[in-house]
Amino acid sequence: MQAVLWRKQALEAALPRALRKIEAPADRGLARSIASLTLRWLPDLDDLIDGATERTLSPEAPARMVLRIALTQALVLKTPDHAVVSTALPLVEGAPRRLVHGVLARLLRESAELPEHPTLPDPWATRWTLSWGEEVVAAAGRSLAQPAPVDLQFGRDFPAPEGGISLLPNHVRLPAGGRIEDIPGFQEGAWWVQDIAASLPARILAPTPGERVLDMAAAPGGKTMQLAAAGAQVTALDPSNVRIERLRENLARTGLSAEIVETDALAYTMDSPFDAVLLDAPCSGTGIFRRHPDVLHLRQPNRMGEIVALQARLLDHAASLTRPGGRLVYSVCSLEQREGEEQIAAFLKRMPGWNTAPDPTDRLPKGVELTAAGWVRTLPGMLESVGGLDGFFIAELTAPERPA
Repeated sequence: MQAVLWRKQALEAALPRALRKIEAPADRGLARSIASLTLRWLPDLDDLIDGATERTLSPEAPARMVLRIALTQALVLKTPDHAVVSTALPLVEGAPRRLVHGVLARLLRESAELPEHPTLPDPWATRWTLSWGEEVVAAAGRSLAQPAPVDLQFGRDFPAPEGGISLLPNHVRLPAGGRIEDIPGFQEGAWWVQDIAASLPARILAPTPGERVLDMAAAPGGKTMQLAAAGAQVTALDPSNVRIERLRENLARTGLSAEIVETDALAYTMDSPFDAVLLDAPCSGTGIFRRHPDVLHLRQPNRMGEIVALQARLLDHAASLTRPGGRLVYSVCSLEQREGEEQIAAFLKRMPGWNTAPDPTDRLPKGVELTAAGWVRTLPGMLESVGGLDGFFIAELTAPERPA
């Protein structure tokens, strides 16, 4: 929690060090769950704390952090009150300990409650209300309260696990919970885990067997595997040796193949352009908040200029690697229009001859439709009755027959 909120470190990156002294798998799982749930409910937890203290505690105060964790256990995990108090008090000393005991005792005695769904933290609640409306923000809160389902993308024929539903070809959605490795087909490499929204860019690209396709930001490999499973000749780029190794492992497990190049995408060149290019660009990641609630506390909209500029450079470079008449799919797992709609509108203005591709609605799940501009935007609230999906922006573009 401190690493996320104070040092702005991603939760998954911070957990190994934070859990290093916890040996029992069940205890490690509980600690991970407490951290994630506290981040999901943080504004509401702070409201309870502030309402029970005479003077507002600093956001960095150890007492506030301990109270957040304790209230998560009491109000979300329904841990017995005595266990909550006995585990919270040893985490603080002196006056803060007395404060924590007093605030906890008061809130538990008064049967304090959280709202039905988490409150989205600012500035995102305000921004997304302006961008998408109050109902989308409300849906975002509802999605934070529920564990995201497990989406499996199949690379070949294999009996579907029981208890799932299919929203698109080669897709099965299972309820959250359980070990991924225990799902039938894992050892055989029949599928990989990939949110259905994350599978849409490669589905929209829809490569034909033998097409040369470039995946410009490949690791951990979900989109690369989709393209390879469709029969494309895939070249996969990534600058990180660690992520490249994970990509190799995923390809080996699924029995799929791709040419892997460890390089910065902006430095990559080829003598012969590609039939199609997929650019799942680096972004704020705000669209994956339901799986990674820390992004709502790590990102700041007023500090996005650098990444927006990088996306533009990557788009222009992707265009230079696409053959005349070829296809370019741009996607971001972001709910920010600067990274999606505005980014592509600017690209089309500076790139004469490029156009929005033909209608890809036959490759979308029921409940996801094209925008008026011919792009795809997934939002909280879509597919909500069957578990929802991450927030993405996707645009398929076609290159001019001759360079403009």
